[in-house]
Amino acid sequence: MDDVTAAKAAIALLDLTSLNDNDSAPRIEKLCKKAVTSFGNVRAVCIYQKFIPVAKELLRDTNIKIATVVNFPKGDSTIKTVRDEIKKAISSGAEEIDAVLPYKKLIAGNIDAVREFLEMVVEECGKKTTTKIIIESGELKKSGLISQACDLCIEAGVNFIKTSTGKTEISATPETANLILEKIKESGKDIGLKVSGGIKTSYDAKKYLILANTVMGEKWISPKHLRFGASSLLDDLIKTIEQGY
Repeated sequence: MDDVTAAKAAIALLDLTSLNDNDSAPRIEKLCKKAVTSFGNVRAVCIYQKFIPVAKELLRDTNIKIATVVNFPKGDSTIKTVRDEIKKAISSGAEEIDAVLPYKKLIAGNIDAVREFLEMVVEECGKKTTTKIIIESGELKKSGLISQACDLCIEAGVNFIKTSTGKTEISATPETANLILEKIKESGKDIGLKVSGGIKTSYDAKKYLILANTVMGEKWISPKHLRFGASSLLDDLIKTIEQGY
């Protein structure tokens, strides 16, 4: 796969993200305009709930999805709070929910609480709203815990397993992405991977595209199965395409 082909493919798989404490309506307007490129649109914009109406209006004539986060970023809200967040987000126009797994409970061995959380998210989102569960792999650290998080997500029937919030010291790594892909492949379930946190260059994106192709096969790669969560990646993808290498 050459660099330009990889960059073009990555744009269509991108969840263009802005989840900063100082986000504002003008900043989100700029993000939404940026999401429409001459090389194709990104797959989604991922923003805080309060900006959904702004994004919904600006993107109404596009195929770009609106994603938001819940239980973010620490994963320690009560299950009632997260349920309310999901209800409000969907009623505001969110089409995709990126929910942080209560990973500290998983680390503590409270599997029942994690399972209850996942079942609630899947139930509240239903079949029309895409569920992406952020396992915060950099905090889980151990491959055994990451595998367990994947198993619980697969069991619950989520749509995507997402690596990270991008708010911790360690975010996505090829090793973690490979482990998640292997767990998905082993399950035989129709579940995707979202790689998020530290994906900044075309080279970064290409690594994960090649990895996904190797583990799952070229036909598997589509917005239904593979996403990149990033804020600055798009600029480098466009630069790569325009340079032609």
